[in-house]
Amino acid sequence: MPVRLAHTVNATYEIAHGRRLELVFGREGQEARVPAVLLLPASVTVPAPAALLLHGFSSRKEQMAETVGVALLAKGVASLSIDLPLHGARIAEGQVTSWGLVGGYERSFDARAMRSPLAIAGAWRTAQRDAKLALAYLGARGEVDRTRLAVVGYSMGSFLGVQTAADEPEVRALVLAAGGDLPDAMPYARALRLLSDPLRAVRRLNGRPLLMLHGRRDTTVRPDQAQRLFDAAAEPKELRWYEAAHHLPVHALDDAASWLLSCLAPAARAA
Repeated sequence: MPVRLAHTVNATYEIAHGRRLELVFGREGQEARVPAVLLLPASVTVPAPAALLLHGFSSRKEQMAETVGVALLAKGVASLSIDLPLHGARIAEGQVTSWGLVGGYERSFDARAMRSPLAIAGAWRTAQRDAKLALAYLGARGEVDRTRLAVVGYSMGSFLGVQTAADEPEVRALVLAAGGDLPDAMPYARALRLLSDPLRAVRRLNGRPLLMLHGRRDTTVRPDQAQRLFDAAAEPKELRWYEAAHHLPVHALDDAASWLLSCLAPAARAA
C-alpha cells in the first residue's frame, strides 16, 4: 500500500542554479515530521535526477545541503537533506550541546541521549525509517524523476546510506564519503552488527554503482575500514583516496557530483 505523505514548506529561496525549500515532511496523519532542505534545479523541463543526502555525527542537514547539495545542483541534480534523530532541528528542547563552529557550521546534538545504548538503538531504527520515507517523498515530487534516485552519505550518514540503499531497490547509485565497515574494537560491536551490518548491506547492492571517497589520514573511520567495505562490494565500484583526514577536500564534492550525474543519466536507467 503506497505511503501517504504530507509536508509543510516553511520558506523558499531563489539561489544559484535553482531553488532552496526549507520544509518538514512525514506520514499523513502523524504528528512527527522530518526537517529537510530540498534543492531543485532551475528551469526543469523534464523531471531531474535526485539524491538523498545523509549527514554525519553531530552535524545537520544544512551542512550537506550547502556542500554536496550545491555541487549537485550546479549539475542539474536535485537533493533532499534531512536532520537525523538527535541532530539539528530534532534536538529536544533544553538538551542542546553546542560544540562551537567547525568548518563554518555549528555542531550540535542531543548529548544526553547519545550516552544511552537503548536511545542510540532507537534513534538508529528511526533514522532508517526516516531515510526510507525521505526517498519516498523525494520520488513523489513532480520535479524529480523517481527512476533516477541516489543516496549520498557522509561518515555516520554513510553507515545509514549503505543500509538504506540495500533495503530500497529504487536507489540507482550510492556515494559513501568517509565511510566504511564497523571498527574491529568497538563497544557493543556484535550487537551493532545485528542492528546494522555494513558488510552485509553492501553485498546487497546487487550491481548498483558504488563510489567511495576517503582520506588516507582519516582516524575517525580508518582507511582499513573503508577498504574492507569496498572489498565486500560487487562491481561496478570505485574507491578514490584523498590526502586528507576525516574532512575531505572541496574538490571531492565535484568528483562525487560528476560521478553521480553520469550514473543517473537517462541512458543509465536501462542498466
